[in-house]
Amino acid sequence: MSKNIVVYPGSFNPITNGHTDLIDRALHLFDHVILAIGTSAQKDPKVALADRIALCQDVANQYGDRVSVEGFNTLLVDFVAAKGARFILRGLRSVTDFDYEFQMADMNRSLAPDVEYVFLPTSKDCSFISSTLVREIAAMGGDISQFVDPKVAAALAAQSD
Repeated sequence: MSKNIVVYPGSFNPITNGHTDLIDRALHLFDHVILAIGTSAQKDPKVALADRIALCQDVANQYGDRVSVEGFNTLLVDFVAAKGARFILRGLRSVTDFDYEFQMADMNRSLAPDVEYVFLPTSKDCSFISSTLVREIAAMGGDISQFVDPKVAAALAAQSD
């Protein structure tokens, strides 16, 4: 029997409680979740890909072997195919997210018609959390502990020192 694998792509800069909420919920639907940490022409992360991967791995350790973390710099649909997956997971916080994600889903479906998107709305208590806001709060010395895993809070505090 083959594994039911979903790829959850993003920049994860940093990984937040919103991301882990989606991972928790995806594990009820799929056998394995691959966090695919990508590079993007639209985003210029100040944190190196290797550092984002390492931090996500630290956070994902709580899930055991059901979650893996990998970096990629190819087309998402090519990465999905290379991993033997057929599903892409995306979280939706707002209608704005939906508009963008729906466009991406249509584009990727035209490139790989056999890949399906799974959209999960964020949980109510995570709907306002964004990596951008977390980074901004951390950069100004604010308390981000309610938005991220303690390992992430410690890593961001060390960066601002």
